[in-house]
Order: sequence, then structure tokens, then C-alpha cells
Amino acid sequence: MAKVNRNRPIRSRASESRYSIFEFECEFPDDATCLDYLVRQLYPDGIYCPNCKKVTKHYRDKSRPSYSCEFCGHHEHPMRGTIFQDSATSLHLWFYAIYLITSTRCGISAKQMERELGVTYKTAWRMFNRIRSLLAEDVGKLSGKVEVDETYVGGRRHYKSRKDAAKNWSLNKQVVAGHAERGGKIRALHLPGGTAQALVPLVHEYILPAATVYTDELPAYASLNKEGYQHKRIHHTAKVYVKGNVHTNTIDGFWALLKHGLRGVYHGVSAKWLQAYLNEYSFRYNNKGQDLFSLALSRVRKAPS
Repeated sequence: MAKVNRNRPIRSRASESRYSIFEFECEFPDDATCLDYLVRQLYPDGIYCPNCKKVTKHYRDKSRPSYSCEFCGHHEHPMRGTIFQDSATSLHLWFYAIYLITSTRCGISAKQMERELGVTYKTAWRMFNRIRSLLAEDVGKLSGKVEVDETYVGGRRHYKSRKDAAKNWSLNKQVVAGHAERGGKIRALHLPGGTAQALVPLVHEYILPAATVYTDELPAYASLNKEGYQHKRIHHTAKVYVKGNVHTNTIDGFWALLKHGLRGVYHGVSAKWLQAYLNEYSFRYNNKGQDLFSLALSRVRKAPS
């Protein structure tokens, strides 16, 4: 048996992860290291001093997470205006929370984060919502071959008969519209008052007219051919799911990932926060194969003052 140094474990090369706990602990061992990273990212050209009217050397204050100008003593607070503002939680725990969210395939609940971080549930929930704000992204207008579909997300309602259930099953559910560019990005949008009439305007807004649009047989999409799109349909009601290159399997696969995650990890999602969850799952899907932790960290910005 080969000798190993158990005090210095070696990360397996066979692991599929781009960024593991090994890299996290080495790169961000404590709160000070996290703050230094934040300063380098937010002030790539140095910290500007409003009193000296120029970029000056700033030194770290020992008593608080801020930096002081070497000439006038002006204090600069790197966390002000970011998702970390007004938080008494350690910056190291914030970074670890971002790592937990981005390293899981199907997500992690705020309750589990509470257990992992040793904070209250209220704190974990607040951190989760702020971190999710980093995951929203504008993928621009889609082109080429684009699959368009919609799904319903929500709880179940019990009915007296199967006839009532078939007629009213969607009343307590939320409509989600999805666009998937084959070999490209995906977009998922919550439609709070969603109806079929709201789906076609989204196609006009988010998909280039030269694209080939693939949908199911929903009547609302019947006008796409007249509006400049090359429109192809697959008839799911006839149990036809693939006909040549005509299908909506890409977006259907995303719906499956989304719903399995919502049921298995979060169990219940309110309509108020549904778009934030959609952004989270779209972020993972659109950036698969990348270092999601570093990508999410790179999106930390200061709010305009």
C-alpha cells in the first residue's frame, strides 16, 4: 500500500468537479483572505479616494472590514453596496454558502444551509435570496434552432372526482415559459398571470425572426409562420415525440431537472420567489462544465451609489 500523508490529502484527478472543497479551503482559508479577494475584484485599478481625488494606497484596518487611505485616512468599505452589506455573518461563511449553492447539481435548501453554516434559518434564507441575485443572467436573443414550450409548476389540489381534476388541475399552478437554443442557452420565465396569449409575444421579444422554432401543437403558436418564423410542430397528444429533427426534448429535459429539483430539494416554492429558482436552475444549465463558484463570485458588484 502506497504511503500517504493524511495531514495533506491529495485531490483525486478522477473527480469531475471543476472546483472542490480542496480548492476552496486553499484559496479562502479565512475571512481576511475573502475580503482581500473582494477588494481585488471590485477595485482592479486600485481604490479611489474622494478626498485626495485620485487612486491611492489603502491599508487594511485591523478593527473592521475596511481600508484606509495612506494620506487622508478615508475609509473605504468593500462590502457596502454588495450582497454582503449589513450582514453580521462572516464573509468566509458567505463564500462557503456560494460554494454550496454552486457545487450541487440540483440545489440545496435554506434549511440544509442553516445546518451547514451554523446560522439561523432566517439568516440562511436571507443569504440564499441575495446569492440567487447573482445567478440571474441575460442570455440575449436566441437564434438557430430554438425549442419553445411551457409547463406548470405548483402544488396539488384534491378534487372530488377525476372529471373535476381534469378540468381544473391547473388552477393552482404557475405558468413557466421556456426557450432552449439547441447547443446554446436556455431561458425560463415565470408568467404570474400566464395564459396562452402571453406566450407568443415572448417569442417575438426573445427569439430572432430568422430562427427555426419548434413547439408542440398548442394553438397559440399557430401564428408564428405568418410572423416570419420557420415553425415546426410535434404532436404530443398523438404520442409522437420525435420526428426527424422536430422535437422539444431539450426543453423537456430541462423541465424534468427543474421539477425533480423543486420536489426533491425545496418541496414547495411560492409564486413570489419562483423566478429566482428558475434563474438558479438556468444558471447551472447554461454554464455546465464551468467552475460555477468562481463564475458566481465574479458577478459580485457594488450597487450604484
